[in-house]
This record gives sequence, C-alpha cells and structure tokens, in this order.
Amino acid sequence: MSCLLTCFSSCCASLTCGLCASVASGISNRSARLAYCGLFGASLILSWILREVAAPLLEKIPWIKSSGTHPKEWYQIQAVLRVSMGNFLFFAILALIMIGVKDQNDRRDSWHHGGWIAKMVIWLLLVVLMFFLPDSVISVYGILSKFGAGLFLLVQVIILLDFTHTWNDAWVEKDEQKWYIALLSVSVGCYLAAFTFSGILFMWFNPSGHDCGLNVFFIVMTMILAFAFAVIALHPAVNGSLLPASVISIYCAYVCFTGLSSEPHDYACNGLHNKSKAVSTGTLVLGMLTTVLSVLYSAVRAGSSTTFLSPPSSPKASAGKKPLLEAEELEEGKEKKKEAEGQPISYSYTFFHLIFALASMYSAMLLSGWTDTSESSSLIDVGWTSVWVRICTEWITGLLYTWTLLAPLFFPDREFF
Repeated sequence: MSCLLTCFSSCCASLTCGLCASVASGISNRSARLAYCGLFGASLILSWILREVAAPLLEKIPWIKSSGTHPKEWYQIQAVLRVSMGNFLFFAILALIMIGVKDQNDRRDSWHHGGWIAKMVIWLLLVVLMFFLPDSVISVYGILSKFGAGLFLLVQVIILLDFTHTWNDAWVEKDEQKWYIALLSVSVGCYLAAFTFSGILFMWFNPSGHDCGLNVFFIVMTMILAFAFAVIALHPAVNGSLLPASVISIYCAYVCFTGLSSEPHDYACNGLHNKSKAVSTGTLVLGMLTTVLSVLYSAVRAGSSTTFLSPPSSPKASAGKKPLLEAEELEEGKEKKKEAEGQPISYSYTFFHLIFALASMYSAMLLSGWTDTSESSSLIDVGWTSVWVRICTEWITGLLYTWTLLAPLFFPDREFF
C-alpha cells in the first residue's frame, strides 16, 4: 500500500512539474506580460481561498497568535496580507533587477521574458516564507500597504487621464467631420449617463424617512464636479475638449457609487443592502472578478503607456523629437550601429513590475477591508475606510483633471499631456 502511495505521489509530482515546464516554455516575449498577469491573478485567487479557509489553521501557529487572542476576521486579514507581502516582494525584486534596462541586448531582457519555472518556484517560496514571519512584521506591512494602495489609485487616475487625452487627440487628428460628430455624440452620451446615474444614486442612497446628508453631499459634489469640468474645458482661454471632461465625469460618478455601496450594510442610508440583508455568493464573485480585471488592466495599461513609462531610449518615448541632422546624414551612422546596438525596449520593465507590486498592496486592502475587522468576514471591500478611500479618489481625480486644464495657463512654456 505504501509503495502504491509513493508511486502515486511521484506521478503527481512529475505531472505537476511537466505542466509547469510546458506552460513556462510556451510563454513567448509577446505573452510575457500576460503571464505576469496570470501569476498575479493566481495570487489573488490564493488570497481569497486562504481568506475563507485558513483562519482555523493560523490559530494553531504560535508565532502568528503570539500577541494574544484574536477574532476570526483578524486571522483572515493575516492570511491575505501574508500572500500579498510575498507577491509584493516578488515583483519589487524584479523591479529592482530591471533598473537600467534599455535595449534587448541587455541580459536582463531575457530574464524579464524567460526563466518562468524559476520565477514560479521563487514566487511560491516567498509566499510560503511569509507565513513564518511574526505578526508584528505583517502589521507593519499592513500599514505600508495603505499608502501603497493609495499610490496605486493615483497611478490608476493618471492612466485614465492619459487614456482620455490620447483618445481625444487621436480623433481630432483625423480632421474629418464624422469624427467630430463622433466626439460630440460620445461626449453628450457620457454626460447624460453621468447625470442620470447620479439621479439614480439619490434614489438608492437617500431613502425617505432617513437623514442622509452625507450621502447627498457626496452625490451633489459629483454633479458639481461634472458641471465644472464642462465649463472649464469649454472656456475660450482653456485648450480643452468635452470628451475627456465627459469620460472623467462618468468615472467620478462610478467611483461615487462604489464608495456609497461600500457603506456598512446596517447603515440606514445604504438603500441597496437594506433590501437584502445577505450578500449572495454570486454577487461576491462578480465583485471580485471586477476588481481583478480592474487591477490587471491598470497594470497592463501602465506597462504599455507611451507617455511616462517608456524609457528615454525607446521609440515611443522619443517619438515626436526632431533630429538635429537630416535623415540622409544619419542613415550611415544608424546602419553601422544597428548591429552593435540592440532594439530598444518598448516599455519600462521596472515600472511594469512596480505597478504589480503596488497592485498587490491594493488588492490586499480590498480583500481585508483596509484591515478593518469591524465588518462581517463574508463581505469584501465594505466599511467606512473603503467609503472614504473611494470618495477621496474621486476628488483627487477631479483635482488632477482640473490641473491638466489650468496648468498651461500658469506655465505656458511647459507641455502637459
């Protein structure tokens, strides 16, 4: 019997190693970013699973419960933070290694795109090692994660601003009437959606018979911001456009909704959850899936950005710069250097991994309710901390967008977007 078990375990191990090897060998240069996304997504799934099942196991580990008796929610937060810390260290180490990579001749370029078996092993070892650290170290990481998550949200806002301006410029450059009509149609549609959605928020989060002044303030501020964006963008002194203003407006309305929906479920002004006391498993799965897609998109978009993430030597970063000499005079020099110099990388590897490191902190805050143990352990991203983080993100988005419109007036000699 023991021989059969030994053979069965060895077969399982060999099949697992073979699967990992085949997956790793199938990852090409083009799919490397998707592979990093898959690894990050696996860490989120692991965090979620351990959040649900690991609390009884962690209660028996002496160096984790050394600080005294804790509720179940505390152990769930510990599980999430430990997986997040291992994931953070993995991507932070990669970000440090990739500092200074400019072209594909650099040996570290192959490290970025290859070595996936070693990367998977290192990632797994880091995650496992985090469960041997005392809870005091994890508590410090939990505090730092709040700042890292805030920085990730800031980067997310900058990416959105970059996207809206790029979208607007791409359609304007076509200089055709149909594209101007498309610009106007999309802008009006987004504004109608933003104000309609704000009206629906009044119905959901300002139920009759309750004093919901704080919710009304949040919603009214969202509508004021949307109106202010249009006024400033269309002012003759401002070189703005209605499309970015409308997209930012609908984004602010969405962030306001996520903030209000994160209010505690026993709060009288949270009309959505007063109708249903319990949150279904399907709702939790949908919410988690949305969070995962949002984080992954932000990381991929950050790694592909052509404005502030590309290294100085990349073609994207140098696009638009005029050479000091004519093209004919530089042709011979370029041909001679072609063999000696490798092709420049198209995006910053360091910043790409840094985005994933910050996203690890952000996802940990979502799964742990920003380390708040006062809410039910069955809920994700619920509590007053989540509410204020969302609302402050909305306001910061509004301030940054307004700054991109007004900054050229104060600093006419500098370029903004």
